[in-house]
Parts: sequence; structure tokens; C-alpha cells
Amino acid sequence: MPARTSARSTKASGSRTSAASRASVDIVDTPDSALRTQICAIFRDAQRTTATHRKLVVNLRKIHESCCYEPTKAKQSQSDDFDEEAFNHEFVRCVVRVMPVKKSESAGEKCIRFTGLFLRHASDRDLELVGDVEEDTSVMPETPSTRLTSQLLGAVLPLLTAKDKFVRFRSTQLISHIINSLDAIDNDVFQKLRHGLLKRIRDKEAMVRSQAVLGLGRLAGNQGEEETNSDESDDDQDSGLLVKLLEVLQNDPSAEVRRSLLVNLPILPNTLPLLLERARDQDPATRRAVYSRLLPALGDFRHLSLNMREKLLRWGLRDRDENVRKAAGRLFRERWIEDCAGVEPPEDGQLPEPSPPNFDGLLELLERIDVVNSGVENGVGLEAMKGFWEGRPDYREAVEFDDNFWQTLSAESVFVARSFNDFCRLEGDGKYLGLLEEKLPEVTKIAFFLERYLQVLVDALKRVAQQEQGSDDEDEEEENTVEQEFIVEQMLQIALTLDYSDEVGRRKMFTLLRRMLSIPDLPDETTKLTVEALRGICSPDAAGEREFCSIVLESVADVHDTIVDEPADAEDSFHSAKSEVSGPSTPTKSRSSATPELSEEEAREKAVREIVINMKCLHIVQCMLSHVATNLQDNADLVSMLNNLVVPAVRSHEAPVRERGLLCLGLCALLDRSLAEENLSLFMHFFNKGHTALQITALHILTDILNVHGAQLLSSTPGLLKVYIKAVKGGTRAPEVQAVATVAASKLLLGRIISDEEACQELLKSLVVTYFDPSSASNQTVRQALNYFLPVFCFSRVENQDLMRGVSLDAIHALFNVREGLEDDDADVEEDMVSMSTIGACLVDWTDPRKCYSPNLGLESEKKVVNGDVHLDFAMDILEKVQGNITKEEKKLLATLLGKLHISPGSTEEKLRQAYAEVSAAVEDGFLSDATSRNALYKIHVSLGKIVNTLDEQQPNQRRTSRSVSLVPERQASEEKSIISEPHIKEEEEDTSEGTIVPKEEKSSQLVDELLSHDDSDVDMTGV
Repeated sequence: MPARTSARSTKASGSRTSAASRASVDIVDTPDSALRTQICAIFRDAQRTTATHRKLVVNLRKIHESCCYEPTKAKQSQSDDFDEEAFNHEFVRCVVRVMPVKKSESAGEKCIRFTGLFLRHASDRDLELVGDVEEDTSVMPETPSTRLTSQLLGAVLPLLTAKDKFVRFRSTQLISHIINSLDAIDNDVFQKLRHGLLKRIRDKEAMVRSQAVLGLGRLAGNQGEEETNSDESDDDQDSGLLVKLLEVLQNDPSAEVRRSLLVNLPILPNTLPLLLERARDQDPATRRAVYSRLLPALGDFRHLSLNMREKLLRWGLRDRDENVRKAAGRLFRERWIEDCAGVEPPEDGQLPEPSPPNFDGLLELLERIDVVNSGVENGVGLEAMKGFWEGRPDYREAVEFDDNFWQTLSAESVFVARSFNDFCRLEGDGKYLGLLEEKLPEVTKIAFFLERYLQVLVDALKRVAQQEQGSDDEDEEEENTVEQEFIVEQMLQIALTLDYSDEVGRRKMFTLLRRMLSIPDLPDETTKLTVEALRGICSPDAAGEREFCSIVLESVADVHDTIVDEPADAEDSFHSAKSEVSGPSTPTKSRSSATPELSEEEAREKAVREIVINMKCLHIVQCMLSHVATNLQDNADLVSMLNNLVVPAVRSHEAPVRERGLLCLGLCALLDRSLAEENLSLFMHFFNKGHTALQITALHILTDILNVHGAQLLSSTPGLLKVYIKAVKGGTRAPEVQAVATVAASKLLLGRIISDEEACQELLKSLVVTYFDPSSASNQTVRQALNYFLPVFCFSRVENQDLMRGVSLDAIHALFNVREGLEDDDADVEEDMVSMSTIGACLVDWTDPRKCYSPNLGLESEKKVVNGDVHLDFAMDILEKVQGNITKEEKKLLATLLGKLHISPGSTEEKLRQAYAEVSAAVEDGFLSDATSRNALYKIHVSLGKIVNTLDEQQPNQRRTSRSVSLVPERQASEEKSIISEPHIKEEEEDTSEGTIVPKEEKSSQLVDELLSHDDSDVDMTGV
């Protein structure tokens, strides 16, 4: 909406003349004014419903024209007696009446919409009457509607700074609505509006800021157009507006404000990245608006960079909110596919109609999201295509996989087949299996096509190997190789799901996979899928597993024999071939044989080739062991493989071979308990001496061993627990190792793998300290894992809560030391670490017996009488701790926790009486010096006293035999029992600074009598 300089019109409108030249009529501000009656009646009808707004606008315009122009006919009306000034006065008066209306009242919204609609209609009518005054569009003719708009805005502008929040809201809403309704406005008024709205974007009320950015968004949009069309503008002022709005978009705490800016800011090269950032907004509705409003309005998605397309798709389809996921899926299958199919986007206000299936467009869409990279495991391509097949049944029915399709496969087309196969098999509870059987070829044909593309891949790999480094065709060949590898992988993914009941197809696929494994240059991912498919073809029983192992190990031998250039001697075994890699100092038969000496370069090439041999063989073995479940000792082939391949690899001096051998040894240890026990010290050695990646691998292996073989290994290997504790605490040295150790320890505790109580306490204490330790603040993986684990662990079992109770005081003491260390280093403690009271509150909350899961307790009333022994033990631990040798600050913290504990009447009677006795002794001893601690002690003392008194009344020898006769004596006896010995609390003058009055002996006695009475009403503790 450009600002224009106002100028009076020099041309009259046809047969009309302006009434401004008429004698001015004095404005009669009385309720019975005819003009006021008519205008008020129109506004009264406008606030009821928006359905009649168009008709009411026409009626009000007639009144406006009769006041502003000379009538062309002799017909006289009451409004003809009033001039333009009177109309403007009455119109502004009615609009201002709307300003104090609350936001919840819909009448205010309707009146403001009516006002904007009328001003737009009046402006259009005046321009028609005035006609083409001047060619210069920068000069705006002065008309009755422009004068009315200026007068209205002049009256509303001062209200932007009103004290009442609803007045500020309605005035800002009206101004923003007028700005978005009109095409042009006077330049002077424009600057005032801009200045006033800029102040409102800092308003303390979110509803005011939201309306302010609606108007400023329109101003920024016009500014962006002007800057695009011209090189000269008020750059400082205009660019400042856009910068301020972008800052609000990024930092405003209100989701409504951010969402308003998201859909109203202009889409410019400098604003687009910040607008797309809102796809990661914390508000679900704002994230959804990115996919449902911003991106469709953006136009052709192909203007976005490849990286941004992939990010937007991944963020949307993996969002935690279901509505955001639906919006992202709808954008992909309804808007982006239409862009690739060449369909024009619908005009504003029209619903898009889906075009007929266009598979060329679908292939282009997959190419635009780089399906070669996004279509792999954990890529977003599969999720996108799953929603595509689900939401586009027309494509589902029209797709065809004929022979021509399989003979001309590309990365995109094979991904279409793979995603369609996965969708039909996994979705709809088998509803689409018939459709899949109809469209997909039989197993034998797929095996032949797989063999063909496998040969293409092998040829491409050979060309790349023979290609000279740095040649022009090298990049092209590598891209072709990557595409061919992707095609083979997708066909193997299809082969994993096929039905091999057809024996001919099964034998063909079995032979092909067996031959594939023997190819030395086969990529690792393809090798992994080949082994997995081979395991699926073999029978699932023990015999099938033995057959699977023997076939894979034969392929391992073939790979070795194929890669080694010189033939091995008859006396050389597979073992000796592997032993060659153990190091240059290891003598072997091949080295001592009569062969010519090799040059230094040839020796280096041979060493590299030997490393490649071992890495390839170990990778095949690793893939095989991932699909074996029987005991290692029951399979002679596996035992031979362990001794001849894995063990020499672990002893190798080459780091890559040694690390992969460690992985294979860990997988073998999962199949044999004795092997695991023998090599625990080896895995621990790798953790202590290895680099970060090796430490992570060792932790994974140790955790898997404990999960499979049980935690008894912890008792036989004392140093194993120290490995986890060291890793959990060593976040400053290796954050990645700390994250892996935290997740592993959490799984061991949550799955009750570790049964030894002492080990559990030590491990749990280290996790609690790590959670609150400021050194782990930057390690979000650790914080997120513990943020989930600690509450779930405590609330899942009563035993876990008792375990947390046992380590809480030690953890608090350790964190106290951490906090003191930060204070000694002059660090900002409050910023780096949460307060100790917050830590104590978390520990009390995690041990709250009411939050612990119990299948027998469902209602809230039942949870109030839950067994609360854990908090009674917690209270006795605290009392014991505060009587020990600890600092005054720590003692005060622990004492305040007493008042936060939940004392349940459903607890064990013995524990209740024991805790009451200890608390009573603490009250009598008076070893708590500050008032806050004493108040917390009194609170738990009162709670325990009431419950114990109730238990005393329920004793069999105290049951009442006649309520009407023995009511008074029993009441007296009960009162005598409820009175405890009067505690002697010394008054200390130095405690007056605590702000709490210490009760004297007389008041304390009265207080205990009152609190331990039978009255169940709440007791005012303000005087304690």
C-alpha cells in the first residue's frame, strides 16, 4: 500500500458537485439527530452478522454521498440537511465506541471489518466519480473518503498508547485492517501509522503485537516491491522496518505473533530463509502454517535449493505433531507433484483439482529430492513415498511395472517400485497385497533383472578402478557407479520381501546371491543386503542356519582367493593367509618362499591389498554373525572362522583390521557365554586405551554382552562397573562416549539387567550427578536421555524409588561440592547450574509414592492412601544426615526437604511409629538452628502425629462400646494421648534475621495441643 501525496481534485464528477462548497451546517451533537439515528442503526445491524455487511455498506455510502455531494434529483431526504463534516463526526464517533470492547466479544471484530469494507467501497466509488485526474500515480486525489479516512485514523492513533489493553488492541486492529483494506493512503498519515505500529510491536500484550505486525507486514510488503522496482528509496528507514519485523519473527515469545508474521511478511530473498526457519518453531500451529500456507504460496518448489527441500521434507514428515506431518505429506503429494507435472497453481480462493497421474512428473519429483541419498535407510524418501501412495490412489491404480520398466531402470524408477512394494506389504493390513501380486513380476524374472543390473554395477566398478585419477570422466563414472549401486540395493530390498514358495525362483535367487557374495569389489551396503536376503531364503531352523553359515564362509574363502594375485601354496591354509596380516615381524611361509624381492612401492601395494582382503572378509563375517542365533560351539564352521579369521584380526597391527575384528569378536561373544567371560578384560582394555570411536564400540559390545548373558558378569569382573562410571563422568574429555555410556547405563537399569543393589546405587548416583552437573549442559544427548530415563525409572517400580531414595543424599552432597567448586572459580553459578533447592525438589518428586505405577491404584482418592514407606525412610535418612558433620547450608537444604515429603496414612504402621519417634526426638533436641528448617520439621511432626494418634485410637482395647455413654471419657483419654512432651526450644537472638518468629515454650505447648487435636481442619502455620 504505497503512500501518496494528497491533492485536491480539479475535476468535478459528471453531474455532481461537491457539497463542501455549501454553507457549513453546525454539527448538532444530540441523540435525536436524524443522521446519528441512521448511522447508528447501520452499525447496530453490522455488529450482529457479517452476512448483511455488503448491503449495509451500500446504504451507508448513500448517506455519505448525500452529505458530501449535491443531489442530482429533487428528491429530498433527511440526510441532505447535513454536510460532510457532520457525517465524518458521526462515523468516527460510532467507530470509537468499538475501542473498549473486549477481544472475546465478536461484535467488535464485526464492526471493524464493516469499517474497513466501507472505507474500501467509498474509496473505489470516489475514484470512479473523480475519474483520471492526473497521470502521476504518486499524487493521490483528495476525496471525501480520503478525508474521512484521515480523520478516523487521526482520532484512533492517540489510542495506540492508551492504558487499557483492550483499547490498544482494538485501535491497533482497526489501523491494521484499514491498511490491509486500502490501496493508498496519505503520506503524512502513513508515516504516523508506521511510527505508531512500530511502537506496538514491543507491547506487553501479545494480542496487540499480533495486530501490529499484521499492518506492518503489509507496509513491508509494499516496501519490498518498491525496492525491487526502483533503485532509489528511503533505504535506512524502510530496511529498518523489515529488519525489526524479522527480529520479532525470530524472538517474539508469542506463537500468534510469529504466525501472523509468517503469513504476512513478503517473500524476498533476504526473508525466505528466516521464514523457512519457522518449520522448526516450538509451536505446532506455526510449523503447520509453513507447510499449509507459506510453501504453497511460494510457488514452484524447484526454486528452493536441494538442501532446503530435503530439510523441509524431513522436518515436516518427522514432526512430533500429527497435523504437521499431514500438512507436509499433503504438500508433497498434492502441490510438489503438480509443479513437476507442469500444472498451473490454482488462483487464490480456488480449491486445487488433482491432475491425472503423470509418472514423468513423479520421477522428476524424486530426482528433485535427491532420492539416491534420501532413499537410503533412515532417509526421508521412503516416508514421503509412503504418504504419497496412501494419499494418491489414482497413482496407485495407474502404476505399471512391465518388462520395459524393468529393462530401463533408473534410480528414481526403481525407488518407485521399491516404495510401492513396501507400502502394499506393510500398510492396510494386507488390503493391497492383491494389487501387488497383480503388478509385480514373479521371483524368477526379478532375479534375472537383478543379475543384469549386478553385472552393470561390476563393470562400472571396474571402469572406476581403471580410471586415471584426475581425468575429466572420473566424476561422471563415479556418479554412474553410485546410481547403479543404488539400483541394485533397491532391488535387493524388494528381494527381501518376496515369497520364495516357488522353488524355481528360489533356486535362481539363491544361486545369484551366492555368486554376489563372492564378488570382491561389491560395496559394503550391497554386501549387507545380500547376506540378509540369503538368510531369508534359507530355512529359519537350525539346519538352515548351518547351511547359511557354510555358504557365507565359502564366499569368504572365494573372496580371499580372488583378490590375492599370486596363488597360495598347497600347504598354505586359510589360517596362514590371514596370519600374513598380523604384521611384518610375523614370519609366514609365503614370505620365506622363493619369490623375487619386491620393490618398496610393490610391497606397499601388497600391504594395502592384504588390508583390503581382511576388511572385506571381516565385513562379510560381521553381516553373517548379525543373523546367527545358535550357540557358537554347536557350529564347527563358526568355531573355525573365529580361530582362523577373527582372532588374528584382533591381534593385527593394522588399526582398521583390528577394530573390525573387535566387532566380530563381540558378535561371537554374544553367541557363547564362556567366550564372553574370557574376553571381557580385552574389551575393557580397548575402552581404556582406545580412541573415541573404539571406546564407543567397546561400550556397545559390553552392554550387549550384559543384556544377553546377564549381570552376573559384573560380580566376576569388578572393573566392569568402573568402565561405565568412568564413561558417564568423563563428559569433558569425550562427550560422545559419555552420551553412549549414559544411554547404555540407563538401559541396563531400566531393564533390570543389573541386580546387585550396590552396583545399581553406584551407577544411579553417577547418572543423577551427571544430570545436574553443569559440565553436561552442552551435551544435549545426555540431558535428553536422562530427562526421560530418571522419571520413568522411578515411577515404574517401588523398588526403583527406594533405590533413588538411597542415593539421593549422597548425590546432593556431591552436587554441593560441585557448586562450591564453581563458586571458588568465580563462575556464574546461577546461570551454569540449577539451584540446590530445585535439585532437592526433583529428588523428592521422583520418590513420591503417589506417582509410582501400581496396577491396583487407579483413582486419585486411592493414591492418597498409597504405601509411603519410601518417604518415611527418606525422612529418617535426612534426620540422620543433618545430625552428622555437614555444613550449615547443606543441613538447611536437607531439613527443608522434610516439609515436602508426602506422609501417607497407608504406610506401614511400624515405619510410621519409628519415624514419629525420631521426628519427636529431633523436635525435643532442637538441633536445627534456623526457622525455615524448624518449620519443615514441625510440619512433618504434625502430619505424623495425626496419623499415629489415629492408629492409637484404632487399637482393639480402645474401641468404644457405647458411643452415647463413653463419648466424653474417651475423648479426654484420647486428648491425653495426643499431647506429647513439651519440647524445650531455646530462643536464639541470631535467628531473628530469618524473618520467622521462634515460638516460646508456652506458645509451643499450645501449638502442639492444637495441631494434634482431633479436628481435621487445616491449621494456620503462619505463626510458626
